[in-house]
Amino acid sequence: MGFIEAARRGNNEATPLYLDTALKGQAAVELAHKLFVVLDNRLPARLNELSDRPEGSLANPLKPDQDLVGTIATVNGPLEITVERVTRFNGGRLWLFSRKTLQSIPDVYGEIDVLSIDRYVPAFLGKPRIAGVRLFEWLVLLLLVPLIYKGLGLLSRPLRPVMTAWHRRYGEVDQPVPVRLPGFIRLLVLALAIRWTFNNLELPLLERQFWAGVSAVIAIASVVWMFVLLNAIGETYLRRHAGRSSFGEVTPLLRLSRRVADVFVISVGGLGVLRYFGFDPTAALAGLGIGGIAVALAAQKTLENVVGGVSLIFDKAVQVGDTLKLNDTVGTVDFIGLRSTRIRTLDRTIVTVPNGQMATANIETLSVRDKFWFHHFVGLTYQTSSAQMRAVIDGIDSLLTSHSNIDRQSVRARFLRLGAFSLDIEIFAYVFARDWDSFLAIQQELLLRVMEIVEQSGTAIAFPSQTLHVADANSADLLKPLAPSTQHLAPST
Repeated sequence: MGFIEAARRGNNEATPLYLDTALKGQAAVELAHKLFVVLDNRLPARLNELSDRPEGSLANPLKPDQDLVGTIATVNGPLEITVERVTRFNGGRLWLFSRKTLQSIPDVYGEIDVLSIDRYVPAFLGKPRIAGVRLFEWLVLLLLVPLIYKGLGLLSRPLRPVMTAWHRRYGEVDQPVPVRLPGFIRLLVLALAIRWTFNNLELPLLERQFWAGVSAVIAIASVVWMFVLLNAIGETYLRRHAGRSSFGEVTPLLRLSRRVADVFVISVGGLGVLRYFGFDPTAALAGLGIGGIAVALAAQKTLENVVGGVSLIFDKAVQVGDTLKLNDTVGTVDFIGLRSTRIRTLDRTIVTVPNGQMATANIETLSVRDKFWFHHFVGLTYQTSSAQMRAVIDGIDSLLTSHSNIDRQSVRARFLRLGAFSLDIEIFAYVFARDWDSFLAIQQELLLRVMEIVEQSGTAIAFPSQTLHVADANSADLLKPLAPSTQHLAPST
């Protein structure tokens, strides 16, 4: 780079010092000029890939004192431009253009037509320069390149059947079929055309670097655009195949995943651009890492809720439409988002619960039970005889085992205990029902039949009662022992 800059300024005293040659005086200056013309017109515009370390790139361990600058095309085949590290009389070691490279420079110089472009460009467009690039090239970038991009859209007509088939398979149903070639394809074709065109023109190295950078940025932008569209197609495909039962839960998760993927793709594209122009993205990545940790700490609760929402969606612990009991809240799941879940209670109000709490709480899902528990206690009066008790138990057992909606293996009717004011019978069974309303209807019918069985057996259902013993004494008989007389009261309690 020092040699090219000195030659561009016309410093004839400095340019021969970069050559490993025995020529002196004007001959060395002429050789340096020819080398500059060859490099300026044909050296690949990838100088940012060269090593800037004093020891070189060490690409070939067998030749540590030799480094490859680039390969240029000539009539006789490719020519490698190499530099060698040589030792001067004062003991210093310098990198100079190798003698092998310099031997081929005069022949290559004769192949170059320096005025190949200038003869077709007016002087008022070819002389002025902006940032080292001629004015007409800026006009090409700002005017001609956008027109070519628009013109590439005309290729969509012969490709219309392919685009229609693609849209029917992967596109949105409510969106029309695109009538133009996708933008990322046009950008990619444009980048390839720019690189091929300006690499085959005899342009100065600075201008070829300019166009190489332009084509690289356009190519990276086209690749990023393509992956962003692929993310959208992937989201649409997964949403279509998610099913209606989990559509509401999967949609926000897919949208978040798509946004994260888009940010990742764009970030990788930006790092690729920085890397191409020679900037080390390590510091930027380290800064992003530290910033990400700070954001994660600041948004800890939000991230906790998001992770909880993701776990709920993937585990399918709760789905929209489920009736559940969460602590003291009983209701139906109305919506599952990434941050919170909405539950409509029996009072028709909405309770919003953060997903972080949902993921750690004990949730009782009422709507997913396969059977309903029919469990009651029937208390008979103490006047019930053993024969009547047997008749009631046998009648209840026959009722349950003969019912079509009862799980017969779960039926249990047992004389359980001698209660405080009744003889208790436990009724236990599982009922097959479509929903809670159906179970209530079946339970009502069973309880009425149980009452009929009790009535038919000649006994009755007991109710809570109290027996009070009241002592009645006359004033004259206060000193006599109290002669208790009992009066049976049966108030309901």
